[in-house]
Amino acid sequence: MTDNKIPYLLALCPILLLIILLSVNVVIYDNAIGGSNQLALLFSGSLAAIIGILYGSKWKGIIEGISNSIKSIVPAIIMLLLIGSLAGTWLISGVIPTMIYYGLKIINPTIFLFATAIITAIVSLSTGSSWSTIATVGIALLGIGTAIGLPLGLIGGSIISGAYFGDKMSPLSETTNMAAAISGVDLFDHIKYMMYTTIPSFIITLILFLVIGFYFPTDVSSEQIEQALAIISNKFFISPWLFSVPILVIAMIIKKVQAIPALFFGTLLGGIFAILFQPEIVLEVSGSSIDSISSYYMGVLNAMIGDINFSEVNSSINDVFNVAAADRSDLLKSGGMYGMLNTLLLIFCAMTFSGSVEATGLLSRIAEPIVKYAQNTGSLIATTACTCIFFNVTTSDQYMSLVVPGRMFADTYKEKGLAAENLSRTLEDSGTVTSVLIPWNSCGATQSAILGVATLAYLPFCFFNIISPLMTIAYGYFGIKIKKTYSA
Repeated sequence: MTDNKIPYLLALCPILLLIILLSVNVVIYDNAIGGSNQLALLFSGSLAAIIGILYGSKWKGIIEGISNSIKSIVPAIIMLLLIGSLAGTWLISGVIPTMIYYGLKIINPTIFLFATAIITAIVSLSTGSSWSTIATVGIALLGIGTAIGLPLGLIGGSIISGAYFGDKMSPLSETTNMAAAISGVDLFDHIKYMMYTTIPSFIITLILFLVIGFYFPTDVSSEQIEQALAIISNKFFISPWLFSVPILVIAMIIKKVQAIPALFFGTLLGGIFAILFQPEIVLEVSGSSIDSISSYYMGVLNAMIGDINFSEVNSSINDVFNVAAADRSDLLKSGGMYGMLNTLLLIFCAMTFSGSVEATGLLSRIAEPIVKYAQNTGSLIATTACTCIFFNVTTSDQYMSLVVPGRMFADTYKEKGLAAENLSRTLEDSGTVTSVLIPWNSCGATQSAILGVATLAYLPFCFFNIISPLMTIAYGYFGIKIKKTYSA
């Protein structure tokens, strides 16, 4: 921490540098998780360290701050690696192809986006985890949407909107419990109070997806769908029994088994099912024609670790749906653990920047005058919401966007006679849901990697995540459902 007060404009310099570099990188590289953005975060973090040292910070303290920042995302790193390996074993076992197969049979293209948001909302509400939801049913739904010709960004937006609604409203969610605990509110009182802003936001989201579904041209005939189904079933053994793998994983999370062991179990189960149901696929992935235990072992491990792409099947499906060369995508593909390395590097660099600006005291210096602008209920809630988004951008961490603003504004809400539920609701309406919209935030980088869709591509279509902070600010200014501790 610094001994001398840093001039406010100087404290802003690392963040301004980051914004400039990231903006330049978006224009030049058009890649949200590319190495250029990692360097932007490191350069900005270095500037923060230099300013901090000039104003009394010790190098040892800065390194400790960076170390603590990185430590905080170790569980997320493990989850990310497991999600990569799970996607690989679920692909070669036929789990993902089976989910795509039956999804194409059942879901009407017109209501696909609407149905996707509802399906992911239900699963996420049951599990309390947007990450697990997106990594399981989200991947399958992305495949279905791609097959019927919808843009990747639009599909990603519907998946994320539903997943974050369920995560936000679930009593099993870490962020929901954290927002309630930070604000000193009973968990179920917090969830009940959130319903006033969250349900209208989700209803508007569903209406938007329904309207887009009716007006977006998806010239997919039943004959094309049947041809695609035949291509998938010719390559993979398709059976309802394969649904038991995701069902068991989701059931474990519902039963409050932690996400990491549940995902590990799902990965191993996917490997076992691959050997039982898709032995030829496993041998193909192993690169061996010999039917042996070692070949099966190699096939499963190759799927967990490396890139798997059934290019001939993908090409055939693209041909069936007359997908233009520029728009072609790989429906049945997985990057495994290796596919997550760019994202992990981005998260490491983001947390290095976060640790540097926090350890040097720049973050607290920037936050100081913010509270002064909150003069009435509307401006207080708006300031809280903007601060949550600010911390999502600057600290690259969803939890920081809840913890720091929660501590900053707790006393102000009390002084103005506002119940703590107003604070907890605002934290979730603006902190939890906007983290996935920031390319270098751990949430945004992770979901982009899982879905294979650039953050800036799905951002405009994450209607729920965009509407939520606007809804809570509107409630504040119009005095709608604002609980007070005493009569004004």
